[in-house]
Amino acid sequence: MKYTKMQGCGNDYIYVNCFEEKVEDPSAVAIKVSDVRKGIGSDGLILITPSENAPFMMHIFNADGSEGKMCGNGIRCVGKYIYDHGMCGNKTEINVDTLSGVKKLKLFVNKDTNKVETVRVYMGKAIFKTSEIPFKKEAIDYNNISAEISESENYVKANNNVKVSLLDRDFEFTVLSMGNPHTVTYVEDTAEFEVEKYGKVSEFLEIYPERVNTEFAHVLNEHEVNMRVWERGSGETYACGTGACATAVSTIVNKMAKSPVTVHMLGGDVVIEYDEETRDVYMTGPAETVCEGEYFY
Repeated sequence: MKYTKMQGCGNDYIYVNCFEEKVEDPSAVAIKVSDVRKGIGSDGLILITPSENAPFMMHIFNADGSEGKMCGNGIRCVGKYIYDHGMCGNKTEINVDTLSGVKKLKLFVNKDTNKVETVRVYMGKAIFKTSEIPFKKEAIDYNNISAEISESENYVKANNNVKVSLLDRDFEFTVLSMGNPHTVTYVEDTAEFEVEKYGKVSEFLEIYPERVNTEFAHVLNEHEVNMRVWERGSGETYACGTGACATAVSTIVNKMAKSPVTVHMLGGDVVIEYDEETRDVYMTGPAETVCEGEYFY
């Protein structure tokens, strides 16, 4: 299997061009290639395939073999792969289908190398409707979790805040979806925070029927936020594009920031733009090729 390893802000995946390659069991392959000792080492596997809805489609498989719906850092790298490998000619605006819908990409090309360096992605609309996140309100245990669910008729100014006790401390989560479920909470210092300790507990709470990605954020000012993320199926990663979007949106709707918001992650920075009236979200960030090779399995 020919592959390309790519990363966006340190969020690294193994990319396979399925216009040319065939992957029989992508879940099993994802587990194998993600292993840092016995495989290649990555956060998972991404397949670039044909689609009926767009010229290209992105399929994501996490390091544990589970399938994801959307990955913001991953789709930027998909855009770079498509352009750099001549799959879209010289087009710098392309559509890529995902399990959470078609995403529009704008590619910024280095004129000297003719390679994509940065990608702006229309990430779709922030979703607050609990049934679409999904968030299981009926699973709330009021001894440990209190919910303040305020869903407006059009969900534009929804504020889904849930107070949760995890292990030895209390949190307030803002619950939303960016094509996959996220919950955002704010801590005093992301550098010292025990992400694994609390992230792996929050991932499997019964209120999240499809598990959840948890972002631990600290607001620096009205246009900057530090963030660390625990991704369902992968654990803590260096970055998460949809998580950065969720964090920026949460921080804006909770009146702690204004668009645009630069989200600082362990692997790098992305800029998130959010329109509170339309709920449209845009993300701009880097995409890099790490290496190419052939994997035997």
